[in-house]
Amino acid sequence: MSEAPNAAQVAYWNDAAGQTWAEMQEALDRQLAPLGRAAMAALGPKPGERLLDIGCGAGQTTLELAAAVAPGGEVVGFDISRPLLEVARARPAAAGVSFLEGDAQTHPFEPASFDGAFSRFGVMFFADPPAAFANIRRALKPGGRLAFVCWRPPAENPIMTAPMAAAAQHLPAPAPPADPHAPGPFAFADPERVRGILAAAGFEAVTISPHDEAVGGGDLRTAVGLSLRIGPLGMMLRENPDKRDAVVAAVREALTAYDGPEGVKLPSATWIVSATVPG
Repeated sequence: MSEAPNAAQVAYWNDAAGQTWAEMQEALDRQLAPLGRAAMAALGPKPGERLLDIGCGAGQTTLELAAAVAPGGEVVGFDISRPLLEVARARPAAAGVSFLEGDAQTHPFEPASFDGAFSRFGVMFFADPPAAFANIRRALKPGGRLAFVCWRPPAENPIMTAPMAAAAQHLPAPAPPADPHAPGPFAFADPERVRGILAAAGFEAVTISPHDEAVGGGDLRTAVGLSLRIGPLGMMLRENPDKRDAVVAAVREALTAYDGPEGVKLPSATWIVSATVPG
C-alpha cells in the first residue's frame, strides 16, 4: 500500500517535533507573531468572513484572525499536528473558531466555502505544492484571497542560522544540503518558484513582497533554549551529547550579541505572498 502524499511530514509533526513545538509554544508564538501579522495585513480580513488558517499550529493566528472577522465571522484552524492542535483546543474558547486535523493537500474541503486562506509558515512542507494549492483554491470562493508568509534563503536569516553557525565548530559537519525545493522551511525561498506554483494552481494577481524584521522569543535564556531544541541543531545535539556544554556556551555567546532591551532579537527575511481566485 502506498503512503499518503505527506506521510513523512505527518509523522514528523506528530512525533518529537510536534511535541517540542507544543512545549515551546509561548516563545515561538512571540517570535513569529510579527511576521504572521504582516501576512494578515496582506490578507485584509473583514468582519463576517469565513477564513481558513493553514498550518495553524497552536492556534494563535486562528484566534487573531477570528478577532479580525468578528462579529459574525468564522475561522477554521487546520493542521496535521495533533500535539499542536491539543494546545490550540485548550486555549480559551472564541466565537467562530474551530480546529481540524488533516492535510490541506488532500482534505476534501467543501468547494467555494471560504472567503480567504492564510498561513504563517505552514505551506512550505507539501510533497506536491501545485496540487496542495489547487486544493486550497477550490475551497475558496470566486474572488477569494490567499496570503501567507514564508522564509527567504537561509543566508538572509540569522534568526534561523546563527545558532547552528555558532555550534558548527563543535559538531560533525552536517550532511550535504538537500534538494532546496524539498519540503522544509526554505522550500519557498525562490519567489519565482512560488509564483509558478500559484499560477499552476489557478491563482491570479500573485504579489510577492520582501519583509525584513528583527524578531525574538524572549530573554537570552529563552532564546538559547529555543535554539537548542528547535530544528536541526537540537537533533545534532541529541546525536552528540558529549558536545552539549561546548555548544551551549557557543550559542549563548553568539546570541548575546543580539540581546537588547526587548530581549534577543535577530534579523529575519521573509516573503509576504498574496493572490486571488479568479472572480
